[in-house]
Amino acid sequence: MRIKIRNMVCKTCILVVSQIFEEAGIKVENVKIGYVVVEDKITPFKLDAVNKRLKKAGLEIIDGHKNRLINKIKTSIEEYAYIEGRQSNLKLSDFLSKKIDLNYAYISSLFSSAQGITIEKYLIKLKIERAKVMLLCNEKKLNEIAWELGYSSVPHLSGQFKKVTGIPPTRFKKIMQKSYNEI
Repeated sequence: MRIKIRNMVCKTCILVVSQIFEEAGIKVENVKIGYVVVEDKITPFKLDAVNKRLKKAGLEIIDGHKNRLINKIKTSIEEYAYIEGRQSNLKLSDFLSKKIDLNYAYISSLFSSAQGITIEKYLIKLKIERAKVMLLCNEKKLNEIAWELGYSSVPHLSGQFKKVTGIPPTRFKKIMQKSYNEI
């Protein structure tokens, strides 16, 4: 298995990479500037641990698999936010574990380290963006929006909306309508 390494530009980097992989119990076949070849497949958990050590040394695994997994997580969170969340009794953590077929602790750690935001905060951000659009379309009342986005109550939606945007949803709607009318 060949693994590309970002910022691996010198002989010292080769030594550092070799040492990190070997300390993690991963047998290395070959190390060249820019990549390392290992004998066996590496579990995502072990690869993530190695990458954390590499980052401390100023290096990083260039992993297309990781990016695809992050995108799959994002897509699954969107599905949960817009469809599954209100139709299912599953918690988000259970939904993601089932959908992606990985341990939620690993999914959460991977997502947070790659995106700089927790899965829960990302979900809230998605819901608030959707609430903004729904408010601007003026097709639904706030209680309908809260239900559609899976909130337990209008105050719950309003509290999160204000926390994210700095203003309550009704004020947001008035400001946006005023701005629209001035155009």
